[in-house]
Amino acid sequence: MTNILSKWNSISLVKRIICGLIIGAILGVAVPQATGISILGTLFVNALKAVAPILVFFLVIAALACGNEDGGKTMGRVVVLYLVGTFLAAVVAVIACHFIHVTLPLDGAAAAEGYEAAGGIGEVFTNLLMNVVANPFGSIINANYIGILAWAVVFGLALKVAGETTKKALSDFSDAVSQAVRWVISFAPFGILGLVFSTVSTNGLGIFTEYGKLLGILVGCMAFVALILNPIIVFTQIRQNPYRLVFKCLKDSFITAFFTRSSAANIPVNMALCKSLGLDEDNYSISIPLGATINMAGAAITITVMTLACVNTVGIEVPLAMKVFLSFVAAISACGASGVAGGSLLLIPLACSLFGISNDVAMQVVGIGFIIGVVQDSCETGLNSSTDALFTAAAEFHDWKKEGKPITW
Repeated sequence: MTNILSKWNSISLVKRIICGLIIGAILGVAVPQATGISILGTLFVNALKAVAPILVFFLVIAALACGNEDGGKTMGRVVVLYLVGTFLAAVVAVIACHFIHVTLPLDGAAAAEGYEAAGGIGEVFTNLLMNVVANPFGSIINANYIGILAWAVVFGLALKVAGETTKKALSDFSDAVSQAVRWVISFAPFGILGLVFSTVSTNGLGIFTEYGKLLGILVGCMAFVALILNPIIVFTQIRQNPYRLVFKCLKDSFITAFFTRSSAANIPVNMALCKSLGLDEDNYSISIPLGATINMAGAAITITVMTLACVNTVGIEVPLAMKVFLSFVAAISACGASGVAGGSLLLIPLACSLFGISNDVAMQVVGIGFIIGVVQDSCETGLNSSTDALFTAAAEFHDWKKEGKPITW
């Protein structure tokens, strides 16, 4: 048994995940009645949801409490890259929808019952502020990452004056939680098998034909951002060919985030990636958890594309200025999406309200979003998480260039 486990672990995680994906799809088609297989996916997702908030909380506390006084010096640049990248991703979605007319089968779409959509833009900001000051233990239980991040910063700064023994304990606990997440992710092949089986056995392969055009524009926009827009942004920072760095982040971060569908759970993967790039731990130990909360290019694309598809369906003519404003709203809303049950999809009614579309119609769009979520959410999470590591590296490499230090890893 030990030899079998050793050989299994010697195979790369990506290859094991692909095997799980293929087996899950085959079983979903061949034996859809074997519903017990889907419990593997449920267990995997619930384990990630359970441990990810704890990871973010203690990771940020330990990073701030134990970091050097001059640590985090690239944070300002990283935050700017996060916000600019998210806004430009929404602009890409607007341009794509301007040239590709997408409509939705709203008459046949069920409303997303049991979910409460965001109200006006004022309500979004109010909820965001309330999430910031929410009870820290309640934030961990409810996976309110905005609150988790805010209180972790407060406690981390307060503990900077703690003794070395306390700081060592915080660091050790942070490492232990990170290791626990790695153990959970190591079971990803079995979790993915269960998730793919559940999707294929329930929806069949028809999901890719009925919503093919919508999925095409969503995935196309995300691919454009990952392969064209992000490299341009990185080039402005490092002034050399960005694609080696881009492809490394996609290979090491995008793939695992695509299958786990959790930016927070992918934090240890991004941390290991940053370490392999030779980055300063005082920088990436803060910027990576922050990015998992506010760097949401994929979410901005989803909100924009789904909203404009709804606008096209109901036959509303939208001026260019209004579309640009939609990009701004989508980018701001996306930054708070991680703390909302249902993520970016539940902010679609808010964006639709800009065009006078009723909540009943908008919630049908949300229902469609949940149907295609197996593809949309995976691509969205992969883009979001891999960009966290990409922009963190770009910001630090910018400083390396100024100091005359060669960018090598």
